[in-house]
Amino acid sequence: MKVGFIGTGNMASAIIKGMITKGFLPPSDIYVSSLQLPKLKKFAEETGTTFCSSNAELVAQVDVIILAVKPNLFQEILPALQPIIQDRNPLIVSIAAGVSLEKIQRLLGDNHTNSIVRVMPNVNAMIGESMSAVSKNDYVTPAQMDFVLGMFNAVGLAIEIEERYFSIFIGIAGSAPAYAYLFIDSLARGALKAGMNKEQATRIAAQAVLGSAKMILESNEAPWVLIDKVCSPGGTTIAGISALEDRNFISTVMHAVEATIQRDEEIAAKQS
Repeated sequence: MKVGFIGTGNMASAIIKGMITKGFLPPSDIYVSSLQLPKLKKFAEETGTTFCSSNAELVAQVDVIILAVKPNLFQEILPALQPIIQDRNPLIVSIAAGVSLEKIQRLLGDNHTNSIVRVMPNVNAMIGESMSAVSKNDYVTPAQMDFVLGMFNAVGLAIEIEERYFSIFIGIAGSAPAYAYLFIDSLARGALKAGMNKEQATRIAAQAVLGSAKMILESNEAPWVLIDKVCSPGGTTIAGISALEDRNFISTVMHAVEATIQRDEEIAAKQS
């Protein structure tokens, strides 16, 4: 299976490097194209991937196309590639935010049916720890879906969800790394205020949060059950939990998720 990436920004580069590192595909089966040709040539040389001087050249050689460009470029790129895509009928995979399966099909031509998958990874793909949501249209085969899930499992964890839940997914996974970074930085600042070096405090807080996330995933216990296990009667942790709730920690986080969902829906409406 030959896979072509249109666009080689940070996210695409992370996915490509993850696939190569995990042995999902050999570099020679990965094709790349971009408007920034000098940078693209350097990337292809460094990774052993196949350089393409144009999007059309890439599409003519691959079985899977990964659309890794900004949403506003879809209207420019896809209609121009419509004839060759309709002729070759590759699997189309988009990692752009706010561009629906229906819109991608419309840009490819309503008179043709394409297998289209929409994926929403997050920034942690850069270290092989992405959380990716995957959704498909009715023309995607089980084998094609398995291939896409395998590709994104190479850079973290990928799960299939209905497209209507993508805005919610962005609220709890797409934007969540920034919330986690903010929480870790806030813990470190609390330690700084108490007299600890901030760099050291950040490492300690980051490892504590990492371990806590792994505990939830591996213990199969609900977060509140784990909270109760950490909290001793009259102890330090319950004092901290109480202080967080005095400042409406839970409802504040929920409000952040709601604000993210609302903003994503606004962006998606502009793209439709």
